[in-house]
Amino acid sequence: MKKILSIVLLALVGLFLGACNNSSDANVELKVGTSPNYKPFNYKEDSKLTGFDTDLVEEIAKRNGIKIIWVETAFDGLIPALKAGKIDMIASAMSATDERRASVDFTEPYYMSKNLYLKLKDNSALNSKEDLEGKKIGVLLGSLQENTAKAIQNAQVQSNKDLNIAVLALKNNKIDAIVADKDTAKGYLSENPELVDFFEEEDGAEGLSFAFDKDKQKEIIEKFNKGIEELKADGFYDTLVKKYGLE
Repeated sequence: MKKILSIVLLALVGLFLGACNNSSDANVELKVGTSPNYKPFNYKEDSKLTGFDTDLVEEIAKRNGIKIIWVETAFDGLIPALKAGKIDMIASAMSATDERRASVDFTEPYYMSKNLYLKLKDNSALNSKEDLEGKKIGVLLGSLQENTAKAIQNAQVQSNKDLNIAVLALKNNKIDAIVADKDTAKGYLSENPELVDFFEEEDGAEGLSFAFDKDKQKEIIEKFNKGIEELKADGFYDTLVKKYGLE
């Protein structure tokens, strides 16, 4: 009888400890900052947050027992929000650069992209990057492309919190061109037939990555790095690539 009671007791203790461990995993929460105006990576559809980054984060979180709380923030305010503790993570098509590494930690890249330059179809004066010297260029505020545009000699750079503002300005001849992430720019080209691309280049970054406050989330970063690898290995990543037209 004592032996049976001991076995039952051990079983109950095991169940209790297992429940505690599961509860611990389920109670991990991450406030994830995103700027939902960057299709196909982060945007709203029928008032619901969606996009390549959104689906990627949600799937990795689900597999690791992490609850995601999305926090919408302007792109240029994401790193300040991270440093202030208002969010725990950034998932917003952010390029990993040396400048940003000074204040944040990045996961391994989950996507590689390029810069694409847009103009009006009837603008025959723009055919190369050099033609933009002294011209008005629209970019997303706080983006990698903002720095790229500012490096063009005598360029008049107009930084916007939403690229839709830049597109409207271009269509109304208030600026001469737009520099944007290639995959985002392709969406604007398909929706605005009067626009065309005229130059493409490497963006000079290590790729799009998820960001965390410096030296504060090492274990979570490891989980996301592993998660990215697993999703690429089991085909889920490729499914997302096709879903959002990133082939």
